[in-house]
Amino acid sequence: MKLALIQQEFKQNKEKTIEKTCELIKQAAKEKAELVCLQELHQTQYFCQSENTNFFDLANDYEEDVKFWSNVSRENKVVLVTSLFEKRSAGLYHNTSVVFEKDGSIAGKYRKMHIPDDPCFYEKFYFTPGDLGFEPIQTSIGKLGVLICWDQWYPEAARLMALKGAQILIYPTAIGWFDKDEKEEKQRQLEAWIGVQRGHAIANGLPVVAINRVGFEKDESGVEDGIRFWGNSFVFGPQGEELFRADDKQELCKIIEINMQRCENVRRWWPFLRDRRIEYFHELNKRFID
Repeated sequence: MKLALIQQEFKQNKEKTIEKTCELIKQAAKEKAELVCLQELHQTQYFCQSENTNFFDLANDYEEDVKFWSNVSRENKVVLVTSLFEKRSAGLYHNTSVVFEKDGSIAGKYRKMHIPDDPCFYEKFYFTPGDLGFEPIQTSIGKLGVLICWDQWYPEAARLMALKGAQILIYPTAIGWFDKDEKEEKQRQLEAWIGVQRGHAIANGLPVVAINRVGFEKDESGVEDGIRFWGNSFVFGPQGEELFRADDKQELCKIIEINMQRCENVRRWWPFLRDRRIEYFHELNKRFID
Protein backbone atom coordinates (compact mmCIF):
# COMPACT_ATOMS: atom_id res chain seq x y z
CA MET A 1 0.00 0.00 0.00
CA LYS A 2 1.41 3.36 -1.04
CA LEU A 3 -0.09 6.16 1.02
CA ALA A 4 0.33 9.90 1.31
CA LEU A 5 -0.26 11.89 4.47
CA ILE A 6 -0.80 15.63 4.12
CA GLN A 7 0.15 17.87 7.05
CA GLN A 8 -1.08 21.45 6.65
CA GLU A 9 -1.73 24.78 8.30
CA PHE A 10 -4.90 26.86 7.99
CA LYS A 11 -4.50 29.54 5.30
CA GLN A 12 -6.72 32.35 6.68
CA ASN A 13 -9.81 31.09 4.82
CA LYS A 14 -11.40 27.95 3.42
CA GLU A 15 -10.70 28.74 -0.23
CA LYS A 16 -6.94 29.24 0.18
CA THR A 17 -6.68 26.21 2.47
CA ILE A 18 -8.47 23.94 -0.01
CA GLU A 19 -6.34 25.27 -2.86
CA LYS A 20 -3.20 24.17 -1.00
CA THR A 21 -4.72 20.81 -0.12
CA CYS A 22 -5.56 20.11 -3.75
CA GLU A 23 -2.05 21.08 -4.80
CA LEU A 24 -0.60 18.54 -2.35
CA ILE A 25 -3.06 15.83 -3.42
CA LYS A 26 -1.97 16.32 -7.04
CA GLN A 27 1.63 15.98 -5.90
CA ALA A 28 0.75 12.73 -4.11
CA ALA A 29 -0.99 11.37 -7.20
CA LYS A 30 2.04 12.17 -9.38
CA GLU A 31 4.14 10.17 -6.93
CA LYS A 32 1.77 7.21 -7.41
CA ALA A 33 0.06 7.32 -4.03
CA GLU A 34 -3.01 5.07 -3.90
CA LEU A 35 -4.34 6.40 -0.58
CA VAL A 36 -4.31 10.05 0.52
CA CYS A 37 -5.06 10.94 4.15
CA LEU A 38 -6.07 14.44 5.26
CA GLN A 39 -6.09 15.93 8.76
CA GLU A 40 -9.12 16.57 10.96
CA LEU A 41 -11.48 19.36 9.79
CA HIS A 42 -8.95 20.17 7.08
CA GLN A 43 -11.08 22.74 5.24
CA THR A 44 -11.28 25.37 7.99
CA GLN A 45 -9.73 26.70 11.15
CA TYR A 46 -10.13 24.53 14.24
CA PHE A 47 -13.27 26.40 15.31
CA CYS A 48 -13.86 24.45 18.54
CA GLN A 49 -11.62 26.78 20.59
CA SER A 50 -14.77 28.61 21.70
CA GLU A 51 -18.53 28.04 21.86
CA ASN A 52 -20.05 30.17 19.13
CA THR A 53 -23.32 29.26 17.41
CA ASN A 54 -22.22 31.12 14.26
CA PHE A 55 -19.66 28.40 13.60
CA PHE A 56 -22.47 25.93 12.87
CA ASP A 57 -22.80 27.78 9.56
CA LEU A 58 -19.54 26.11 8.50
CA ALA A 59 -21.51 22.88 8.11
CA ASN A 60 -24.08 24.38 5.74
CA ASP A 61 -21.92 23.45 2.75
CA TYR A 62 -21.54 19.80 3.76
CA GLU A 63 -23.32 18.35 0.72
CA GLU A 64 -21.33 20.58 -1.64
CA ASP A 65 -18.12 19.67 0.20
CA VAL A 66 -18.85 15.97 -0.36
CA LYS A 67 -19.32 16.60 -4.10
CA PHE A 68 -16.13 18.65 -4.25
CA TRP A 69 -13.91 16.03 -2.62
CA SER A 70 -15.56 13.29 -4.66
CA ASN A 71 -14.36 15.11 -7.78
CA VAL A 72 -10.87 15.57 -6.33
CA SER A 73 -10.64 11.86 -5.60
CA ARG A 74 -11.87 10.93 -9.08
CA GLU A 75 -9.61 13.41 -10.90
CA ASN A 76 -6.53 12.17 -9.04
CA LYS A 77 -7.56 8.49 -9.03
CA VAL A 78 -6.83 8.06 -5.31
CA VAL A 79 -8.69 6.70 -2.33
CA LEU A 80 -9.20 9.84 -0.25
CA VAL A 81 -9.80 10.09 3.51
CA THR A 82 -11.43 13.44 4.33
CA SER A 83 -12.68 15.02 7.56
CA LEU A 84 -15.79 17.20 7.24
CA PHE A 85 -18.28 19.10 9.43
CA GLU A 86 -21.51 17.27 8.71
CA LYS A 87 -24.89 18.95 9.05
CA ARG A 88 -27.31 16.07 9.45
CA SER A 89 -30.24 18.29 10.44
CA ALA A 90 -30.81 21.61 12.18
CA GLY A 91 -29.20 21.27 15.61
CA LEU A 92 -27.64 17.89 14.76
CA TYR A 93 -24.02 17.92 13.56
CA HIS A 94 -21.18 15.41 13.35
CA ASN A 95 -17.41 15.40 12.95
CA THR A 96 -17.35 13.01 10.00
CA SER A 97 -14.72 11.30 7.89
CA VAL A 98 -15.99 10.57 4.39
CA VAL A 99 -13.83 8.10 2.44
CA PHE A 100 -13.93 8.28 -1.36
CA GLU A 101 -13.04 5.53 -3.80
CA LYS A 102 -10.76 6.20 -6.78
CA ASP A 103 -13.77 6.77 -9.03
CA GLY A 104 -15.17 9.41 -6.67
CA SER A 105 -17.88 7.21 -5.19
CA ILE A 106 -18.33 7.16 -1.42
CA ALA A 107 -16.75 4.02 0.01
CA GLY A 108 -18.07 4.78 3.48
CA LYS A 109 -17.99 7.22 6.35
CA TYR A 110 -17.21 7.34 10.05
CA ARG A 111 -18.70 9.74 12.59
CA LYS A 112 -16.38 10.61 15.48
CA MET A 113 -17.41 8.58 18.52
CA HIS A 114 -15.37 10.06 21.39
CA ILE A 115 -16.00 13.79 21.77
CA PRO A 116 -13.76 15.92 24.05
CA ASP A 117 -14.78 18.92 26.14
CA ASP A 118 -11.70 20.75 27.38
CA PRO A 119 -10.39 24.33 27.29
CA CYS A 120 -10.04 25.32 23.60
CA PHE A 121 -11.40 21.89 22.56
CA TYR A 122 -15.13 22.45 23.12
CA GLU A 123 -16.25 19.77 20.72
CA LYS A 124 -19.27 18.61 22.71
CA PHE A 125 -20.86 21.97 21.91
CA TYR A 126 -20.63 21.25 18.18
CA PHE A 127 -20.61 17.50 17.60
CA THR A 128 -23.15 14.81 18.36
CA PRO A 129 -21.36 11.53 19.20
CA GLY A 130 -21.22 9.18 16.23
CA ASP A 131 -23.81 6.48 15.75
CA LEU A 132 -22.22 4.38 12.99
CA GLY A 133 -20.06 2.38 15.37
CA PHE A 134 -16.51 1.23 14.77
CA GLU A 135 -16.85 -0.17 11.27
CA PRO A 136 -13.90 -0.48 8.86
CA ILE A 137 -14.45 0.90 5.37
CA GLN A 138 -13.84 -1.44 2.44
CA THR A 139 -11.95 0.15 -0.46
CA SER A 140 -10.16 -1.09 -3.56
CA ILE A 141 -6.83 -0.93 -1.71
CA GLY A 142 -7.93 -2.56 1.54
CA LYS A 143 -10.09 -2.26 4.61
CA LEU A 144 -9.51 1.08 6.38
CA GLY A 145 -10.09 1.53 10.11
CA VAL A 146 -10.77 5.27 10.18
CA LEU A 147 -11.05 6.94 13.59
CA ILE A 148 -10.80 10.64 14.51
CA CYS A 149 -8.52 12.48 16.95
CA TRP A 150 -9.92 11.95 20.48
CA ASP A 151 -10.64 8.33 19.50
CA GLN A 152 -6.87 7.81 19.42
CA TRP A 153 -6.67 7.61 23.23
CA TYR A 154 -8.98 4.58 23.42
CA PRO A 155 -7.53 1.10 22.83
CA GLU A 156 -11.06 -0.30 22.68
CA ALA A 157 -11.80 1.61 19.46
CA ALA A 158 -8.61 0.42 17.78
CA ARG A 159 -9.25 -3.16 18.92
CA LEU A 160 -12.81 -3.23 17.60
CA MET A 161 -11.62 -1.96 14.22
CA ALA A 162 -8.94 -4.67 14.19
CA LEU A 163 -11.42 -7.40 15.19
CA LYS A 164 -13.65 -6.36 12.28
CA GLY A 165 -10.85 -6.80 9.79
CA ALA A 166 -9.27 -3.35 9.45
CA GLN A 167 -5.89 -3.61 7.72
CA ILE A 168 -4.69 -0.17 8.78
CA LEU A 169 -5.74 2.40 11.41
CA ILE A 170 -6.02 6.03 10.29
CA TYR A 171 -6.49 9.01 12.62
CA PRO A 172 -7.21 12.47 11.16
CA THR A 173 -6.23 14.77 14.04
CA ALA A 174 -6.17 18.33 15.38
CA ILE A 175 -4.06 18.57 18.53
CA GLY A 176 -1.50 21.03 19.80
CA TRP A 177 0.07 22.96 22.65
CA PHE A 178 -0.74 26.10 24.58
CA ASP A 179 2.30 28.41 24.40
CA LYS A 180 2.05 29.18 28.12
CA ASP A 181 2.72 25.55 29.08
CA GLU A 182 6.22 24.61 30.19
CA LYS A 183 8.54 22.95 27.69
CA GLU A 184 8.65 19.75 29.74
CA GLU A 185 4.87 19.53 29.86
CA LYS A 186 4.61 20.02 26.10
CA GLN A 187 7.04 17.18 25.54
CA ARG A 188 5.13 14.88 27.91
CA GLN A 189 1.89 15.56 26.05
CA LEU A 190 3.43 14.92 22.65
CA GLU A 191 5.14 11.70 23.70
CA ALA A 192 1.95 10.43 25.37
CA TRP A 193 0.04 11.06 22.15
CA ILE A 194 2.62 9.20 20.08
CA GLY A 195 3.05 6.44 22.64
CA VAL A 196 -0.59 5.43 22.93
CA GLN A 197 -1.01 5.16 19.17
CA ARG A 198 2.21 3.26 18.77
CA GLY A 199 0.73 0.85 21.29
CA HIS A 200 -2.35 0.40 19.08
CA ALA A 201 -0.06 -0.65 16.23
CA ILE A 202 1.77 -3.20 18.36
CA ALA A 203 -1.25 -4.62 20.19
CA ASN A 204 -3.20 -5.14 16.97
CA GLY A 205 -0.36 -5.93 14.55
CA LEU A 206 -1.49 -3.13 12.25
CA PRO A 207 0.06 0.00 10.71
CA VAL A 208 -1.16 3.22 12.33
CA VAL A 209 -1.30 6.59 10.57
CA ALA A 210 -1.97 9.95 12.25
CA ILE A 211 -2.35 13.18 10.27
CA ASN A 212 -2.16 16.37 12.33
CA ARG A 213 -2.21 20.06 11.41
CA VAL A 214 0.53 22.62 12.06
CA GLY A 215 0.58 26.36 12.70
CA PHE A 216 -0.78 28.73 15.33
CA GLU A 217 -4.51 29.41 15.39
CA LYS A 218 -5.75 32.24 17.58
CA ASP A 219 -8.64 31.83 20.01
CA GLU A 220 -10.95 34.48 18.58
CA SER A 221 -12.99 34.57 21.80
CA GLY A 222 -10.00 36.04 23.64
CA VAL A 223 -10.33 33.64 26.56
CA GLU A 224 -7.09 31.86 25.65
CA ASP A 225 -4.26 32.84 23.31
CA GLY A 226 -4.85 29.95 20.94
CA ILE A 227 -3.42 26.58 19.95
CA ARG A 228 -0.06 25.87 18.34
CA PHE A 229 -0.75 22.62 16.51
CA TRP A 230 2.15 20.27 16.93
CA GLY A 231 2.22 18.39 13.63
CA ASN A 232 4.34 15.26 14.13
CA SER A 233 2.15 13.31 11.71
CA PHE A 234 3.46 9.75 11.59
CA VAL A 235 3.23 6.21 10.31
CA PHE A 236 4.09 3.24 12.54
CA GLY A 237 4.41 -0.31 11.28
CA PRO A 238 2.77 -3.39 12.87
CA GLN A 239 5.55 -3.81 15.44
CA GLY A 240 5.51 -0.13 16.35
CA GLU A 241 8.47 0.62 14.11
CA GLU A 242 8.62 4.25 13.00
CA LEU A 243 8.23 4.45 9.23
CA PHE A 244 7.88 8.23 9.22
CA ARG A 245 7.45 11.14 11.63
CA ALA A 246 7.06 14.77 10.58
CA ASP A 247 8.29 17.81 12.50
CA ASP A 248 6.08 20.29 14.36
CA LYS A 249 6.26 23.16 11.84
CA GLN A 250 6.38 22.16 8.17
CA GLU A 251 3.56 21.54 5.75
CA LEU A 252 4.22 18.43 3.73
CA CYS A 253 2.97 15.66 1.50
CA LYS A 254 4.83 12.49 2.44
CA ILE A 255 4.62 9.20 0.55
CA ILE A 256 5.11 6.01 2.57
CA GLU A 257 5.01 2.44 1.32
CA ILE A 258 3.61 -0.19 3.66
CA ASN A 259 4.36 -3.87 3.13
CA MET A 260 1.01 -5.52 3.84
CA GLN A 261 2.52 -9.00 3.70
CA ARG A 262 4.79 -8.04 6.57
CA CYS A 263 1.71 -7.04 8.56
CA GLU A 264 0.32 -10.54 8.15
CA ASN A 265 3.67 -12.11 9.07
CA VAL A 266 3.86 -10.05 12.27
CA ARG A 267 0.47 -11.38 13.34
CA ARG A 268 1.69 -14.92 12.72
CA TRP A 269 4.79 -14.31 14.84
CA TRP A 270 2.90 -12.49 17.60
CA PRO A 271 -0.63 -13.96 17.64
CA PHE A 272 -2.11 -11.60 20.22
CA LEU A 273 -5.63 -12.05 18.88
CA ARG A 274 -5.38 -15.82 19.30
CA ASP A 275 -4.49 -15.56 22.98
CA ARG A 276 -7.14 -13.05 24.06
CA ARG A 277 -9.13 -14.35 27.06
CA ILE A 278 -12.45 -13.11 25.74
CA GLU A 279 -14.47 -15.06 28.31
CA TYR A 280 -13.11 -12.70 30.99
CA PHE A 281 -13.57 -9.41 29.17
CA HIS A 282 -17.30 -8.92 29.73
CA GLU A 283 -16.77 -6.16 32.31
CA LEU A 284 -15.17 -3.88 29.72
CA ASN A 285 -18.67 -2.58 28.94
CA LYS A 286 -18.84 -0.93 32.37
CA ARG A 287 -17.90 2.72 32.96
CA PHE A 288 -15.98 1.77 36.13
CA ILE A 289 -15.82 -1.36 38.27
CA ASP A 290 -16.55 -0.27 41.84
